[in-house]
Amino acid sequence: MRAFTAEPGYTDDFFLVREFLVRINADRVRTPGFLWARWEWAFTLPFLDTSALDRIGIWQRDGLVVGLVTFEEGPGDAWLVVDPGHRDLLPAMVDHAVRSLAVDGRVRVMVPDDDPGLAEIVASRGLVRTAGGEPNAVLELDADLEYSLPDGLGVQSLAEDWDLRAFHRLLHRGFDHPGEPDWAPSELAWRQASTSSPGQRPDLQVITRTVDGAYTAFCGAWLRPGADYALIEPVCTDPAWRRRGCGRAAVLEAARRCRDLGARHAYVGSGQEFYRRLGFTPALGGTWWSTETTLADE
Repeated sequence: MRAFTAEPGYTDDFFLVREFLVRINADRVRTPGFLWARWEWAFTLPFLDTSALDRIGIWQRDGLVVGLVTFEEGPGDAWLVVDPGHRDLLPAMVDHAVRSLAVDGRVRVMVPDDDPGLAEIVASRGLVRTAGGEPNAVLELDADLEYSLPDGLGVQSLAEDWDLRAFHRLLHRGFDHPGEPDWAPSELAWRQASTSSPGQRPDLQVITRTVDGAYTAFCGAWLRPGADYALIEPVCTDPAWRRRGCGRAAVLEAARRCRDLGARHAYVGSGQEFYRRLGFTPALGGTWWSTETTLADE
């Protein structure tokens, strides 16, 4: 076991962990709630607490990562991912989460709903099951992926000529932030960086837009060459264009592009009705266990 590097960015350790997440899901998707793309997506955003990277724990054997205890934005929450052949590491991994990822003595651990063994371990460390968790859903890509858009709207991808300012405004408004976005160069720079991490394919990042260039919805999709599963993340629609088919078109167009590249399933970290209407069905989710008993009814 060792600490993840304290150096931010796409380091050797970043790629070691990413390849671990790819490898353990290669024959079947075991961790729909924490796929390689979720790891990479976190590193594209300014919300990641890069000052705490060395609080992430990794376990290696013969140079390969076989266990990971990590946060997504910062300490306080913990995800544990382990190679199926190394589940004996789980007690040490839980101890690391409690010891190294706690904030003011508090930590939450995500326990997959199909893992009573891990639930037993976290309970033995005094954590209490809460009512909160994370749902996931999956779309089988042999389904009908047809869609229509209102007259005057079309689709394009980030592989084509696109407008960073319009994109920045769409994601600001699409995630319900008030007013106009911050147009500072630093804000535009991180938004640009969020679209260009090593594993992203610009042709799978789909925008719906009007003929005069206004962006109405966005769907990001992540797919590894040769993999049969994709991750849908993020998805948003400008509030002025909701309930007009833009979000549906963006998601289904991204899913069609993934299918054309060999994907058979597309996962999303959500249980929203929007995705159910598109044909997504529930997949393996997880439940938070917390060191604070006051959170038991979250």
